Amino acid sequence: MANKADRFYFDNFIEAADCACKGANYLVECLTNYDASKVREMLDTMHSFEHEGDGKKHEMSSALARAFVTPIERDDLADISQNIDEVSDSLEEVLQRFYVDQVTSVPEEAVEFAKKLVESCELMKKMLTEFVNFKKPAKLHEMIVEMNHVEEECDKLYLEATKNARTQFTDALDVIAWREIYDRMERCSDACEHVGDCVETVVMKNT
Repeated sequence: MANKADRFYFDNFIEAADCACKGANYLVECLTNYDASKVREMLDTMHSFEHEGDGKKHEMSSALARAFVTPIERDDLADISQNIDEVSDSLEEVLQRFYVDQVTSVPEEAVEFAKKLVESCELMKKMLTEFVNFKKPAKLHEMIVEMNHVEEECDKLYLEATKNARTQFTDALDVIAWREIYDRMERCSDACEHVGDCVETVVMKNT
């Protein structure tokens, strides 16, 4: 178990992951009850979650700059923090595409994809809650495998959704817009998996 000083790093990861979870759940809410006239308002709300996550990353950077000793390698802590931040960034980018491309309707695949991103983010937070026990990694290994499985499911959703966009929309600009949206959603899934990869690297270095 981490001492009080070291606990900051692990708590920071959990708090940053919680910002991503808020964003993912909000994305589901937005797409499920989509109202094109409120996209600017949706984007402002999503930005508040991303901004909160940025604050956690800056707190981590400041702590690493001051620290003499850290519980794991400094670069690993920075990599995990950066990858969690990229999850929140990619969620904001999804709604930015709605705003820029003036999307008017949402296919069911997009809602399903967003729900899968919630699953990815919640698994990431659960894994980071267990991360403090990285020297006893049995549970962490299980969670990392589960995250990889969810990422594979997201890959399948991405392929089918981008393929179906060709027949679901008659306007070429709509097809392009939705492929951009799905690209951002896929980036979010990848970023969650990258957090798991970073945690796995730490486990390998310390066991």
